[in-house]
Amino acid sequence: MTTMTEITTARTWPSPAVVQPICLRKPILRPLCVRALLARRIVESVARRVPVDVLMPDGQLLGRADTRSEGTRPDGTRPVLEVVRPVALFERLAHHPKIGIGEAYMAGDWRAGAGTDLAQVLLPFAERLTTAVPPSLSRLRAVVDRRIPSTQRNSLPGSRKNIEAHYDLSNDLFAAFLDDTLSYSSALFAGGSPFCEQSLADAQLRKVSAILDLARVGPGSRVLEIGTGWGTLAIEAARRGAHVTTLTLSAEQAALARDRVADAGLTDSVDIRLQDYREAGGSYDAIVSVEMIEAVGEEYWPTYFATLDERLAPGGVAAIQSILMGHDRYLATRHSYGWIQKHIFPGGLIPSRRAIAETAAAHTRLHVSQVHSFGSHYAETLRRWREAFMTSWPQIRAHGFDESFRRKWEFYLAYCEAGFESGYLDVAQIRLERPSPGEAPATEGVRA
Repeated sequence: MTTMTEITTARTWPSPAVVQPICLRKPILRPLCVRALLARRIVESVARRVPVDVLMPDGQLLGRADTRSEGTRPDGTRPVLEVVRPVALFERLAHHPKIGIGEAYMAGDWRAGAGTDLAQVLLPFAERLTTAVPPSLSRLRAVVDRRIPSTQRNSLPGSRKNIEAHYDLSNDLFAAFLDDTLSYSSALFAGGSPFCEQSLADAQLRKVSAILDLARVGPGSRVLEIGTGWGTLAIEAARRGAHVTTLTLSAEQAALARDRVADAGLTDSVDIRLQDYREAGGSYDAIVSVEMIEAVGEEYWPTYFATLDERLAPGGVAAIQSILMGHDRYLATRHSYGWIQKHIFPGGLIPSRRAIAETAAAHTRLHVSQVHSFGSHYAETLRRWREAFMTSWPQIRAHGFDESFRRKWEFYLAYCEAGFESGYLDVAQIRLERPSPGEAPATEGVRA
């Protein structure tokens, strides 16, 4: 049996470099950087619109007239964003605002103030994402936006490279902050009691059970899973008496998933393949895919849904769990390159519910027949992960990860938590199926 430590030794993927704007690399140019001066003006304007105290090193509150002594929390009822290196922060924001804010955190140019949680600093900005910047300045978006690099295309070789960059970092890394189910997707908490009082592992198994129910998986079901993770869903499906073929592009995940399936005594019921979904064959009663579509890329959505349609047997059902954003925000950001795509999920794009329904309708016989949204559950899931990540940092660091990596993952988890807490992001389990003979396709979800 392969141990987790054996799986994760010495396989290191290069981390994208933190952008160093030319005005930081060549200080002689700094006084002439008009973009940095404009960035400061924009931040001042945003600070007047968002209930976060932006505290400068000299004690000044950016965008407000009053000041506070250094190191003192300005307002006990407001989160505090403490600027550590103003020049570096404004230079990064000036030259690439969508990437600069996260890279500035990675570099230590700003931090949450004493007594302020990082997600609570980010939450007010997420809640006002479309209104924080004055309309007159929002027109500058076209100037600063950058297109997604062609190197992140999810072609067959590109998808493998993009998946490896995140999921093959280290099984030990993920085990350090995930629960015992090793589920790296939103949990589903029970109603009737506060989320904070519930076990994360139980909530993850509840999520798995819910999507298997949605796909009508039972004894004898032939199941295709797109995106194996570390094998929990395949194991639970096999325990129902299903025969599971599960696909992954991550060698690290596949190795540990095979061990977990063997430990569960289900090797004869679960076939784990290092294979792209586009290379799958066979016919299945159910197809299940949990938070995989975000890694597909808009260019390949028609292929993804066509694969579901082609692989489903007559009467079969597909069930996917997807992170979602509003359709207007999806349209505004679909071609824009951001910090998450550079540093966390290369090639990733979050769809809208409407985009899923319309793509399926345009390219397949499938239609969306049921949707269950539970975005607030993801906020709690991310809170648990970040808390566990920070608590486990000493053991994570022992595997060769540095302080920049720690700040990167802290920002990533807090940033996503704020997105779900604010409602800017959502997550849903979605059933797709073919209409019965003579039945008109349902339109559920098309306009959402």
